[in-house]
Amino acid sequence: MRKSVLNLMAKQVVATAMGNKAVLLLMWLVVALMVYATITGVATFRTQTGIRKQFQQEVRKHWEEMPDKHPHRMAHYGYIAFRAKHPLSIFDFGVESYTGNAVFLEAHKQNSVNFSEASFSTGLLRFGEMSMATILQVLVPLVLFFIGFGLIATDRENGTLKLLLSQGASWKEIMTGRSLGLMVVAFTFLLAALLLLLTGMIVSSAGFTLDGSLRLLFLMLTYGLYLAIICVTAVVVSAVAARARAALAGLIGVWLLFAIVLPRTTQAIGTYLYPAPSRIAFETGVEKNILQLGDSHNPDDPYFKRLKDSVLKVHGATSIEELPFNYAGFQMREGERMSSEVYNRHQQALLRTYEQQNKVARLSAFLNPFAAVKHLSMAMSGTDFQSYMRFQQQTEAYRYRLAQHMNELQIKLVSNKKLLPADKPYSISSAHWKAFPDFSYQGLTGAAAIGAEALSLAALLFWAALLTVLVSSLSKKLKAV
Repeated sequence: MRKSVLNLMAKQVVATAMGNKAVLLLMWLVVALMVYATITGVATFRTQTGIRKQFQQEVRKHWEEMPDKHPHRMAHYGYIAFRAKHPLSIFDFGVESYTGNAVFLEAHKQNSVNFSEASFSTGLLRFGEMSMATILQVLVPLVLFFIGFGLIATDRENGTLKLLLSQGASWKEIMTGRSLGLMVVAFTFLLAALLLLLTGMIVSSAGFTLDGSLRLLFLMLTYGLYLAIICVTAVVVSAVAARARAALAGLIGVWLLFAIVLPRTTQAIGTYLYPAPSRIAFETGVEKNILQLGDSHNPDDPYFKRLKDSVLKVHGATSIEELPFNYAGFQMREGERMSSEVYNRHQQALLRTYEQQNKVARLSAFLNPFAAVKHLSMAMSGTDFQSYMRFQQQTEAYRYRLAQHMNELQIKLVSNKKLLPADKPYSISSAHWKAFPDFSYQGLTGAAAIGAEALSLAALLFWAALLTVLVSSLSKKLKAV
């Protein structure tokens, strides 16, 4: 392919687009929406980050101010953990508005993450939020289809295409040049999004880290590839359509299929093939299995009665008062271990169900590039479902460490019998819980997030390869009339 012909074709597309007042107005409208989305994203990030930091500090302050008391009371007093927002959540809100951001941690009980934005919002949230990611994923392709539907179909209708071919331009040069010109328009939107995002991160004091910078770079490359796929799709449909009107109708159908029909359909298919239990059913199943194993708070429970008898026998004691450690703490530690194992087993089964549902959506990306870029975008922005589950797993691990730490303190430091001058006390120093570290959420690295979405990345590359082959194949078969 000749570079001069490609440049000529591309420049013509850009000049035509920029010279059309309706197109320019549409482009400025999209940019205005991006500005609004940036302002909304920054405001949400600053507000939510400030609220979560404030309450996390208050939780820690109240925890450390607790007076001397029995450690098991502290275990039931509990703790609240908050998930920090990722700086790139300014760009893509993902599922954060629906999954919650805080969880109450207490002994013997695993609570779900609560306080999602959706739970405090009106029903309008179900229609989605206006983020820069949504604009680039949904609105920009519609604009590109509007600009690109007539790039070749119109030339066929007015006879210009026959003239171009007769002057020596090949079908491959025409299609590639038109695609490159449309990509210039597409990358204008992407550049605007990048500049707005960088401005938003600076204004919100989100901070730039090496991992965050690599995520941002990969995010822009992902959207660049996605928009390139959209541009080539527009040119291919325009090339095969007999008339511009037919090309426009076809591209609108493609947009509806990619952005609305397929996402809803794959979600319904995933839920149908791999149904997940309701929250009530899940919690009931956990509670039922725990009670089958044993109830550490029931002195007549068969399992814990046998446990007590075996402990007394090992230590040659006739009653728990004769044991060299606090038996109640020992029993609570065993009960905590058992209940956590049951919960984790049910939780892992639930996670496998969700992963299977999500896999259906990821596989659909080979039919729909919109699904691929959506999953990659959320993963890079730290707002995907996997980030939420990682938070839930880390809070459960923290809860278990906290509960077992309090049980260990009870075993070692609390009296096992009625108080006498030489006995250990029932209450211990508050210094013990002051020394227990605060919760700190550790998100996935950018490399790990990319690895988790390898299927989505493969789907996007598949689409790029497929369209490249399609352009090469069509260039040998298409006719000027």
